[in-house]
Amino acid sequence: MEPTLDESRPVGKYLPVGYAKGRAKRRDILDQATALFGEAGYRGTSLREIAARCGISHPGLLHHFPTKQSLLLAVLELRDEVDAEWITLGAPRGAAALRRLVDLVRLNATRRGIVELFTVLSAEATAADHPAHAYFVNRYRTLVRDLETAYTEACADGDLRPEVEPALAARELVALMDGLQIQWLLDDTSVDMDAAIGAHLSTQLTP
Repeated sequence: MEPTLDESRPVGKYLPVGYAKGRAKRRDILDQATALFGEAGYRGTSLREIAARCGISHPGLLHHFPTKQSLLLAVLELRDEVDAEWITLGAPRGAAALRRLVDLVRLNATRRGIVELFTVLSAEATAADHPAHAYFVNRYRTLVRDLETAYTEACADGDLRPEVEPALAARELVALMDGLQIQWLLDDTSVDMDAAIGAHLSTQLTP
């Protein structure tokens, strides 16, 4: 059975009411922003539209997220958090953890808006003075490290072909996933991302 994840978040059962409501409203803003960014893209969505979807005023939204860019970064961070929980559900290790990525890539194919935002922003953030620079540096460092761990575990379990070097394989897999996303955004009718990732892993992992 495919694992499922309850994305609901506790808003602080034992916290002061005002604080709990604030956390709940912040999560609602992130959920609505994620939906709108996915529907209309980053440039096509305004903070006023997000505020209206949440049933709050524009100044009320700015109280939680003072800029559109800060809201976008929070959306990306939430996506990473939810994805990480889904990937680690059931504590897969080694080859199982790597194969779980195929399902994640398949999920990404259903949320084009978020994939496009991530791709554009990650390219812009290569500039050291970009507000998202530190976020992406840390994200890629963590991703490569986690994938290297999974490849190393697969090797220890006898599930990795002997010619595959974990550190290099981790960076290659990240590059392949990002590159496929760009090709898919340009022509989603001829690019099957999850099939390509699955085929790549099959050349590295033993049957």
